Amino acid sequence: MSARLEDLSCSVCQDIFKDPVILSCSHSFCKDCLKTWWKDKQTPECPLCKKRSSTSDLRCNLALKNLCEAFLLERDQRASAGSEDLCSLHFEKLKLFCLDHQQPVCLHCRDTKTHKNQRFRPIDEAAQDHKEELQNSLKPLQDKLKLFKKFKRKCDQTAEHIKVQARDTERKIKKQFKKLHQFLQEEEEVRIAVLREEKKQKSKVIKEKIETLSREIAALSDTIRTTEEELRAEDVSFLQNYKAAMREMVSYTPVILDPNTAHINLILSEDLTSMRCGEKQKLPENPERFDYYPIVLGSEGFNSGIHSWDVEVGHSRGWILGMINKKEIEGGMIVCCDNEYRAVSDPDEGVVLQVEKKLQRIRVHLDYEGGKLSFYDLDTEAHIHTFTETFTEKLFLYIGNADELPIKILPEVDDDDDNGDGDDDDD
Repeated sequence: MSARLEDLSCSVCQDIFKDPVILSCSHSFCKDCLKTWWKDKQTPECPLCKKRSSTSDLRCNLALKNLCEAFLLERDQRASAGSEDLCSLHFEKLKLFCLDHQQPVCLHCRDTKTHKNQRFRPIDEAAQDHKEELQNSLKPLQDKLKLFKKFKRKCDQTAEHIKVQARDTERKIKKQFKKLHQFLQEEEEVRIAVLREEKKQKSKVIKEKIETLSREIAALSDTIRTTEEELRAEDVSFLQNYKAAMREMVSYTPVILDPNTAHINLILSEDLTSMRCGEKQKLPENPERFDYYPIVLGSEGFNSGIHSWDVEVGHSRGWILGMINKKEIEGGMIVCCDNEYRAVSDPDEGVVLQVEKKLQRIRVHLDYEGGKLSFYDLDTEAHIHTFTETFTEKLFLYIGNADELPIKILPEVDDDDDNGDGDDDDD
């Protein structure tokens, strides 16, 4: 450089002049340094020669200012050119490290006021110590980095697993729903087929009933026509023939069986007055059909009046005869099993009956208002048993047969029995 660093340094701040001013004694100082120096003094004087001066004597040292600016410009240019190993103030090689300021300095910096009484070490030793310190502090960071990388690998694996799992689960869901759709379609077809079969069976049953009723209507029409012819006959002839004619033409059964309630093993006669146990039949699944024992109900229910029916159980070895409401909480029945007879009103209880001879024809007699349901042996005219109860529900004839031998409701005979005209209607 064209000027020495000492010549460009302020003796107060030991740094390059900033805004240098010259006193009357020819000494130069930084303008701010001089004002700070004078601030603590009673009289303004030169910091070097102590000669009294005046603030009005402060004149800019233009030549020194230009030198300092040129020096700083050259220093900046060198610094930008890569002179990192040189002191930015003195442009000397950085050989020492100030332990107090924690920065590299040159030999000239060591002797300045700024670094007075401070500790220094050779630059290579200080660098080695700091490298070791930094290396020690770097080890936890390296371990932490490894941990983070390991955790990131696990996260990446988890993310991939989630992706694969979601894809597999989606495929399974689609597969399951495909099966479900197929199952629902098949179930729909099966149910429709069952419904159509049920419709076919029910239509067949109702067709047979209609045909039976048509035959009954035809028979009744013939009976009515024959009766009308008898009525038009001469009085003597009418009186001689009407009893025999009517007995042959008219057979009235007071109640018939309801096929919708019949167990699938019960075979009913066409006129619905007799039944026997046989092979299982294909019948519609009606909710009112008995499914635990070969039972059938009468087609009419009775909730008033006095009524009686004659039933021929014949030689059947297992049968049930009685009256009961559809909730099976009122009424009573006679149960036969291998010629042993019991009177039952509660499923868990029964009374053993003593009879004179084997029961073959039984009369069932209901007095609804009187609360009595009685059974009689038609062959011996003996009383078998009477159930006494306050009836509140509609009662139906209740017949069961576990034998191939038939049980039949007998037609009503012309005798003096009192069968009241109660309030009878279908259920």
